[in-house]
Amino acid sequence: MLNSLLESNGMGQIFVNLFNDMGFMNGSWQNYVMLLISFVLMYLAIVKKFEPMLLLPIAFGMFLINLPGAEAELWGTPGTDPETGLLSDKYDYVQNKGLLWYLYFGVDKVIYPPLIFLGIGCMTDFGPLIANPKSMLIGAGAQLGIFIAFIFAIFLGFSVAEAASIAIIGGADGPTAIMVTSKLASDLLPMIAIAAYSYMALIPIIQKPIMKLLTTKKERTIKMKQLRQVSKIEKILFPIIVTLVVGLLLPASVPLLGMLMLGNLFRESGVVDRLSSQAQNGLMNTITIFLGVAVGCKAKGEIFLQIRTLYIIMLGLFAFICGTIGGILVAKLMCKLTKGKINPLIGSAGVSAVPMAARISEDVGREYDPQNHLLMHAMGPNVAGVIGSAIAAGILLACFG
Repeated sequence: MLNSLLESNGMGQIFVNLFNDMGFMNGSWQNYVMLLISFVLMYLAIVKKFEPMLLLPIAFGMFLINLPGAEAELWGTPGTDPETGLLSDKYDYVQNKGLLWYLYFGVDKVIYPPLIFLGIGCMTDFGPLIANPKSMLIGAGAQLGIFIAFIFAIFLGFSVAEAASIAIIGGADGPTAIMVTSKLASDLLPMIAIAAYSYMALIPIIQKPIMKLLTTKKERTIKMKQLRQVSKIEKILFPIIVTLVVGLLLPASVPLLGMLMLGNLFRESGVVDRLSSQAQNGLMNTITIFLGVAVGCKAKGEIFLQIRTLYIIMLGLFAFICGTIGGILVAKLMCKLTKGKINPLIGSAGVSAVPMAARISEDVGREYDPQNHLLMHAMGPNVAGVIGSAIAAGILLACFG
């Protein structure tokens, strides 16, 4: 059979066809630049341990889709856009669908982010926020970066929907950024998702200088009073009441906030331990893998390597810095009003990166006084930031969706 094949096609032609089908013969410079970027992200995830749970699958998804010639096998082949009559590789038009197309279904239909919030709810203790409701003000202040970045994005020429998607990076919440962007500006998803998770991973580097710049040494050494003990009934009622109030006022927040509070109700009710364990372990891990790879596979070179990407990365960093500043300034104001009972360092925890931002508040506080423990006090603004980012997402979706 091999002899007849060689005779009919000619041995030379067979090798020519094989050579022409090799990936490196079909690659562009953008493919190779993105491969290098994926290697850098893998290095940061594996060696530097920067948010590896999501950064590693995102980087590998980016690596896979930019292998020359692999896109057609992993994603599918372009289909015809009925509006333009042109070939398009957008989700709805793809033919001969591959594995990554099916994984991306959960992103395109906004399934993964709420399920991740379900797992986060199962892992989150809202006790510090319930014990000190004023922490919600700090969480609200930390959303300042979202709205400032939104205005700057408009000035840079982005549409209002794109500006809203970029601005949500300031909430330091990856699933929220993915959900808003999927609904408002899906073409920007890879850039925004990678920026959001990169800045979450770089929280220690970004926040510490800002915290030290905006607070005095005296303020950093303030010791806060121990929080009161929160009862079980309070913890059970909290997710129900928050969902009811926010749901009635801002229904667009319910997919994220509702799943967050359902997970927390699983945790605090004490009657569904198996569901709580599954949501925060097996389900959370599975969705994290799917979400990371699916987001990474959209970072194709010809789309990612544009001047707009640089603007998005800069605006995302600006939004994150402004969010940190907003939380600290609100905490400083509260410190003044309470005559020094609140340590302004907990203000930086108002962003939604749980529990990393709270740990940074603890670390900086102990740097100036090893006996000063701020972690539980910082967890109040930190979990308030999670709620705040979900509410901010609801506002943006309601206004521009």
